[in-house]
Amino acid sequence: MKIPDAPMEERPHAGLLLQRVREIAAGKLAPLTEKIDREGYYPREVLQALGAAGAYRVQMAAPRGNADYAAAIQAMAEVSSVCMSTGFMMWCQNACSLYIEQSGNAALIERRLDCHINGDTLGGTGMSNPMKTFAGIETLLLQGRPVHGGYVVNGTLPWVSNIGPGHYLGAVCEIDNDPSRHVMFLLDCSAPGVTLKHCPTFSGMEGTSTLSVRATNLFVSEAEVIADPVAPYIRRIKGAFILQQTGMALGVVQGAIDSMWAVEQQLGHVNRFLDNRPDDLQCELDDLKQRILRLAATPFESDGEYFLDVLDARAHCGELSLRATQSALLHQGARGYLMNAAPQRRIREAHFVAIVTPAIKHLRKEIARLSAQELPA
Repeated sequence: MKIPDAPMEERPHAGLLLQRVREIAAGKLAPLTEKIDREGYYPREVLQALGAAGAYRVQMAAPRGNADYAAAIQAMAEVSSVCMSTGFMMWCQNACSLYIEQSGNAALIERRLDCHINGDTLGGTGMSNPMKTFAGIETLLLQGRPVHGGYVVNGTLPWVSNIGPGHYLGAVCEIDNDPSRHVMFLLDCSAPGVTLKHCPTFSGMEGTSTLSVRATNLFVSEAEVIADPVAPYIRRIKGAFILQQTGMALGVVQGAIDSMWAVEQQLGHVNRFLDNRPDDLQCELDDLKQRILRLAATPFESDGEYFLDVLDARAHCGELSLRATQSALLHQGARGYLMNAAPQRRIREAHFVAIVTPAIKHLRKEIARLSAQELPA
């Protein structure tokens, strides 16, 4: 069962893109899912094939793309229904594309963007710590000081995904220990002064090339600056940044529902006594997807009510992922609990949807804060 598409009559590029993505997911990715999950295999060839198919380009504004965030989310959902680790890395790649495109830095755009959206080069997002810092949850881990032609940066980001030698990531440093002054920049993983280190083993998502990044007297040139100041830039992109994560959840929930239907003929007579049956979950998922695709039509909307809707939809994604994947395992029973079974893998993937920045608790904190601001005195 495939994820239902939005109407494509006025978006023929989206229909063609999704067909290409499905072929890659079924042909190149599906045979690798167990290797990715259990051996920590990094599917570079799949990520690059998705780039060649246009999966990273479709969200770009003309002349590079079609500025179709809905199609980007749907492509991510198609991949995530097969392997959410790979879907997550698509989000990392798209987030990095977003940073570069919206930077307004002509030198950075000219040097990086086309190779990145083609999948020739790969990159991640080091924005977990900054997003938590701006929400009052953590303190900023990178420190910088101005020098001629740029900045010198020191510090460590403990977990950054979809990176490695030759890759890069978006990062934010605090300038001269001033909590009100920040610079966002593209950090080259192969630059002098950068050390990458493997993280402790995760229960899932081991194939996402998630590493610790240490910067020691790293020189960042002005040509690599994404935003200065950072706060207005983050306000502009944060809706698009968060909204794109929903593709991971849409895919993992659809995969869970499909695995429930797969055993319905044999086990439906007893599964009917379980909560969260596949038809009910499908209706909830379809409604959530349509809500997300409507929000995706205006990803840079600045209205406060719009951003609250984005946060609420993203929180719903995390909660539905947990509920649907647990139900899928209960529906499949012992066969779903085997180490090579998709239902037990999807439970671990769903936990990642719930804790990756912004986590459910982070989302609820921000929703409460913004809702309080919206209330009349």
